Amino acid sequence: MNHDRTAILTLILALAALLAAARAADMPEGFVYLRDVDPTIEQDIRYARSDNFTGKKVPGYGAAECVLVRQAAEALKQVQADLEPKGLTLRVYDCYRPTTAVAAFSAWANEPESAEAKAAYHPALSKSALFPDYIATRSGHSRGAAVDVTLVPLGGDAPSQNSTAPASCTAPQEGLAPDGSLAMGTTFDCFDVKANTETGGLTSEEMQNRATLLEAMHARGFKDYPFEWWHFTFEPEPYPDTYFDFPIVPRPSGEGG
Repeated sequence: MNHDRTAILTLILALAALLAAARAADMPEGFVYLRDVDPTIEQDIRYARSDNFTGKKVPGYGAAECVLVRQAAEALKQVQADLEPKGLTLRVYDCYRPTTAVAAFSAWANEPESAEAKAAYHPALSKSALFPDYIATRSGHSRGAAVDVTLVPLGGDAPSQNSTAPASCTAPQEGLAPDGSLAMGTTFDCFDVKANTETGGLTSEEMQNRATLLEAMHARGFKDYPFEWWHFTFEPEPYPDTYFDFPIVPRPSGEGG
């Protein structure tokens, strides 16, 4: 009986792997898993979990994987190589974003205000004020060349899998951000003027950390977004006018880049 159960379980796992591979193969031409291009880049895909501004896992994120057009992934690999001599590594929070997820963000913005989420992610703004600079009906992430990214000391702690809302995203940071990344003045997904790429109220260390990130990303073809220090888009974009909606599924095991 145990042998039969083992055989059935093995078959189920094999079928699941085949299904994941088939679904991954359905990605449009030119899209890749970042992990297949550079597995050394840390990934902390927040929308695949509940510790994000919506308070729940976001539709379209069937796996905590960074998916990008190959050109953007290869450019990130170059950034990573540039940063290694400085004792730093990249950590990505979001990459390709299905339009289904973008629609979920818009739906969240129309839901009643949550005092906890407001304190954590948009302490100085109401939900209605988040459009269109922070949340929009269309996102450049859906074109596959945008990435949300920060810097982490090499050998630092792995990303936390915390499922609770953080303290205020604009709270002072001593040396490192709460997730172990370099202090940038705000945490990721902070809907506040302090998250603007150029803003006041930062320490000299935070300004230097932002400058290091900007310089590294600009050097490899990424353009920053003025309202979010973490948001960059690789240019020229392979799909500048196309917004994709394929789901992010588990990466097939054993793949290489």
